[in-house]
Amino acid sequence: MMPRPKPKPRLDAQAGLASPLGVAISAGDRETLSMVRQAIDNKRLRLAYQPVVLARDVSRVAFQEGLIRVLDPTGRVIPAKDFMQAAESHEIGREIDCAALEIGLAALARVPDLRLSINMSARSIGYARWMQVLRRGLSVAPTIGERLILEINEASAMQVPELVVAFMDDLKGAGVAFALDNFGAGDMAIRYFKDFYFDILKLDGQFIRNIHHDADNHVLVGAILSIGKHFQMFTVAQSVETQAEAQMLQTMGVDCMQGYLFGAATLKPAFDINAARKSA
Repeated sequence: MMPRPKPKPRLDAQAGLASPLGVAISAGDRETLSMVRQAIDNKRLRLAYQPVVLARDVSRVAFQEGLIRVLDPTGRVIPAKDFMQAAESHEIGREIDCAALEIGLAALARVPDLRLSINMSARSIGYARWMQVLRRGLSVAPTIGERLILEINEASAMQVPELVVAFMDDLKGAGVAFALDNFGAGDMAIRYFKDFYFDILKLDGQFIRNIHHDADNHVLVGAILSIGKHFQMFTVAQSVETQAEAQMLQTMGVDCMQGYLFGAATLKPAFDINAARKSA
């Protein structure tokens, strides 16, 4: 009888001690979470702001997106890709959302003509402290709610769609707007558009790159823009990096654009500098 072959070890994070790669990933995640934990405890979280411009007049900023940044002990920015995946399913992810929202709401209170979007996970809807930060921030001034945009990415929204719908419905009276981030990157069921209250549809950057030469991207973006128009959603093309891409998107009828072509995210935005000068 031929000997039975030994099963191959699983090469994933769930394999635990049976997989050297799984051990390495788990250890890496623990180190990452420890680093972020220290940054939270020492208040080394900041928002970097990136402008979202009107497609018909790119000199006009429709709103700013606030992107959370974690700083190391020397003050250098740690890229979000280095920690967000590990933090998303952990309570630290909720604390990051709390910090981003708190900083963003403070900016809205400080700069009365600022319109700002803040990223959040659908998991934070049920997190008591995040809701407390939101309610407290909205109570500071009557215009803050109507200048706040909460961005939920497609993958996160689809984890708990019914909870997201109820959350949106609850905040309609406060004037808060909602953006569906990275549309096309996840598994959004089109039928949910009838139930969600998203005001803004942000197209994932993979469809924008080289759109002036890529026929597939051209067709896909056209279809997404048609969906957005039907459901009366403001459309934003993300990751716009070249003038050729911008011109094609303008021709196709996108409402807004965002990307390095119009400005990188910065910890020292012009609107904050101008507000400081006015108050001096």
